[in-house]
Amino acid sequence: MRLGVSVDGFRAASATCKQAQAAEAGGADVLWIASHLFQRDPISLAAVALASTHRLKVGLMAMSPYAMHPVHIAMAAATLAELHPTRVLLSLGVGAPALLRRAGIEAHRPLAAVSEALTICRGLLRGEPVHREGSVFRIDHALLANGGGQIPILLAASGPRMLDLAGAQADGVIVSGGTSLGFVRWCADRLRAAGGDAPTCHGIVYVAPPIPRIGQADALRRNLAFILRGEHHRHNIALSGTAIDQARLREALEREDWPSVEALIPDEALAAFSASGHPPGLRARLAEYAAAGLDTVVLGGLNEPDELETVLGTLTAHQDSR
Repeated sequence: MRLGVSVDGFRAASATCKQAQAAEAGGADVLWIASHLFQRDPISLAAVALASTHRLKVGLMAMSPYAMHPVHIAMAAATLAELHPTRVLLSLGVGAPALLRRAGIEAHRPLAAVSEALTICRGLLRGEPVHREGSVFRIDHALLANGGGQIPILLAASGPRMLDLAGAQADGVIVSGGTSLGFVRWCADRLRAAGGDAPTCHGIVYVAPPIPRIGQADALRRNLAFILRGEHHRHNIALSGTAIDQARLREALEREDWPSVEALIPDEALAAFSASGHPPGLRARLAEYAAAGLDTVVLGGLNEPDELETVLGTLTAHQDSR
């Protein structure tokens, strides 16, 4: 079971250095840095994380071609890789529809936009001249000054057509946090049925540490609520065997009515959409996610460096002893 870590950009930028160092010390392979509009800039955070570690790979997750032009996305990834060769990964995705709308951005033709962005970024990063007359983007014989590297490009995908695109054309997929085992299995099966060249499947699993701090369970419920509110998680919820009222969840989040938000994510939802418990139970739960089809289990929700290092140390020590 390969392990990664995700950070969401919600905390102060100064925390990223410590989070990256804890991830590396704990044996993680990759640190994925989320791109959320109105939060910290993931490119800047990636530069900090790479500079403060030695071997840890760092991924931009998931850069939206609606919020940033694909040429600029490729420029950012190539520049990071120029400074830290072989340690940079890139993920593309549509982005959260509600946040895009808040920024005045309409996500028209999402499959075409991501497909064209993938083609543009891949060509530029390989050092190839790119000419594209697409339905969303137009590139006129462009060449990236520092292209020529090998940067894996994954897609953030949860729908069938985006998973098919990832399986056929990308290097893999990142499955959103807050997903059930059934949904991970469905995503992995769909990805590998698309006929691509052995795409990898990374999946974020929100984790509660063995000895949670006061209020940590409530924070996990809020994280899950933020994710599960999205309409694209309807299939995920259906495959979990639990019931989540997404309409009420969206209304409570809009009002910032946190007691109602937390009540709408009951204990059975915590069990279905995350992993927690003391080391043996936590290891077993994460192993279930790996068995469902994840090549890399990406731990989410561990914001404190000491908790992150403890959980990773426990998991990697168990693997080393086998």
